[in-house]
Amino acid sequence: MKRRHLLLSGIGSLLVSGAITAGLVVPATVSAQDQSVFTFASPAGFPDLDPATSFSNDGAVMANAYETLTRYIPALDGGEATVEPVLATQWSASEDGLTWTFKLREGVKFADGEALTASAVKASIDRTIAIGGGAAFIWWPLDSIDTPDDLTVVMNLNTPQPMDVIAAAGFAAWIISPTVADKDNAYFNAGKSAGTGPYNIERYDPGQRVIMGRNENYWGGFEEGQFDKLVFEVVEDAVLMQNMIESGKADLTYNLPYENLDSLGARDEINIVTNSSFQTLFGLYNVKKPPLDDSRVRTALSMAFPYDDVITAGTNGLGQRAMGVIPRGIWGHDADAPVPSLDLEAAAAMLKEAGVSDLELTMTYGVGDTLQSLAGELWKANLATMGVTLNLQPMAWEAQWELGKSDPAAAQDIFVMYWWPTFITPYDYLFNLFHSEESPNFNLGYYANADFDNKINDANELSGTDRAGSVAGFIEGQRMIIEDAAAVFMLDLPNVHAVRSDIKGYVDNPAYGHVPFAHQMSR
Repeated sequence: MKRRHLLLSGIGSLLVSGAITAGLVVPATVSAQDQSVFTFASPAGFPDLDPATSFSNDGAVMANAYETLTRYIPALDGGEATVEPVLATQWSASEDGLTWTFKLREGVKFADGEALTASAVKASIDRTIAIGGGAAFIWWPLDSIDTPDDLTVVMNLNTPQPMDVIAAAGFAAWIISPTVADKDNAYFNAGKSAGTGPYNIERYDPGQRVIMGRNENYWGGFEEGQFDKLVFEVVEDAVLMQNMIESGKADLTYNLPYENLDSLGARDEINIVTNSSFQTLFGLYNVKKPPLDDSRVRTALSMAFPYDDVITAGTNGLGQRAMGVIPRGIWGHDADAPVPSLDLEAAAAMLKEAGVSDLELTMTYGVGDTLQSLAGELWKANLATMGVTLNLQPMAWEAQWELGKSDPAAAQDIFVMYWWPTFITPYDYLFNLFHSEESPNFNLGYYANADFDNKINDANELSGTDRAGSVAGFIEGQRMIIEDAAAVFMLDLPNVHAVRSDIKGYVDNPAYGHVPFAHQMSR
């Protein structure tokens, strides 16, 4: 299983449409002031619009041009998560969990007029698997697909898995028209789309914007007040994003300074929508490099981390203490995980017990990421009281990742990053970040524990047939890495979006990070 994971910082370039702003003249093809236009000011770009390989912030575009068989609806209020129909209206699994049958919605057409059929679904998935990029690994349990009739898709698996959840993934599960199943990446990144979603891509300026118009073949139809056009603008500057949402030149944005949220939310024309996200922040310890190869040293460092101060100062109190690497709202979250608390006296004593003094460490993190920077500065101050020097090294993601994948002996001591899931399973977090690897991909702390590997692999095997047993196994596995102090688990991030108050129907679904499902909204 391989994964390319892009951080939200440092992607895209500054551009605003519908006005002459910051000295940039923008096209007059659409006006952000037009009531029939929905404008999303995104702090991150959309680097890949190929449905098979898109694996970043492109999900915002993908989810409006394409659809999946199902959609995951998380339980943020403590209830039960559900999977709802989209292109499939019903599904069932065999008793052994090795055969899943999906019945497709009748009368659905792609934007190019082709009918949705079982063969089209098979061709989409086959293309994704054949290319093998992005999040294609979600289909690893799949042995074959049968299409006994035009509206029936039968998935034959090599191991039991929850295919209703996998088919709802926000990456690599999009269904495309059979007329473009033989197209390459360049075709889609020329600004073309052929999905069943409510909108088509009309224009794509990489690093700047995407403009979308209505798919008149959309099976869900359109009602009065729904949008004719979508404009997704890449706006890296937080001040400019805030100006756009305040002035009405944007209808939705995120990644605004936390300290500005109260004043923004006090304005009648702006709503601040806040809920838990499935994104967590942590630091992976380099367990191969002395003295971090001693779990007592790693535990002492974690006991010096200022958890509450980072949440208060870094997220205006909206974040939550991470209870390991599985965030709240995802099945397998361990609310009672034995994570360490801040205790500088005990931390100093543990370092002394380990025979460590005058320790100097390097922490790498995303350049320009204010939360990661703040966490590092506060942690550095605490560690200094124990005689530990923490050198903070901000880096562009690509450079940070490449350093992390180098020889562990020459790599960083602590690798700070975010993670959010490809589809909603604890295995996505635990496998990618802590499962043994011959050469590092995202296990950038180089943790290797055969008992842990077996535990989470077994738990994953049960995920399609025995959810309770699977949860128990994942919790046991997570407690292994907590006991081994493989990482410092900093905080679970909130999702915070600023929305114009005349926008109706906006609901944030953290299973699809920062994705506005525009057809659900109106002005």
